[in-house]
Amino acid sequence: MILALSGGSIDGALYRQVVDLAHRSPGALDTAVTAWSDYGLAVFAVLMVIGWWRARRSGARAAMTALTVPVAVLVAFAADSGVKDLVRESRPCHGLPFRTLEACPGAGDWSFPSNHTAIAVAATVALFFVSRRLGAVAALCAVAMAVSRVWIGVHYPHDVLAGALVGGLVSFLVTGGLRNRPRDLADRLAATRLRPLLVS
Repeated sequence: MILALSGGSIDGALYRQVVDLAHRSPGALDTAVTAWSDYGLAVFAVLMVIGWWRARRSGARAAMTALTVPVAVLVAFAADSGVKDLVRESRPCHGLPFRTLEACPGAGDWSFPSNHTAIAVAATVALFFVSRRLGAVAALCAVAMAVSRVWIGVHYPHDVLAGALVGGLVSFLVTGGLRNRPRDLADRLAATRLRPLLVS
């Protein structure tokens, strides 16, 4: 176990400014940000399905690349969770006297790095291998997810930055590595019962 980060000493002042701004913002905005923070990851799942569905029209190899996106996301989530268990940084809402928009997660639900951000950025990086357009949409959604996690008070800014770094790097390595598989593998799989997954 690594000694827990003292998040407040790293960027606690910026965290306070963001949370204070959230409290001074219109209630409708806070409601929208909270809903996005809680349920926005579903959008990335939808983008993955769209990417796979469209890739099938381009052939088995493109579809195989699209099918690596959820694999990259799962590996990135596992890596991020591993770092989280090593560092064990307490949530800012436990250490700072601030009322947050979201209920503070329980003790043992560590803050660094942000899983939500890692998943969002991992999906974004992998989707760029499938479609630049989908990747661009995902990138905007990932930024919104990262900001929302600080806005509702459950993460320090450095938590989301670290989550983005871990998720993006792992996703790039996994997706790039899987793209280097034997070039005829997709064609061989397309000749099996898996054909509907790879060719429309």
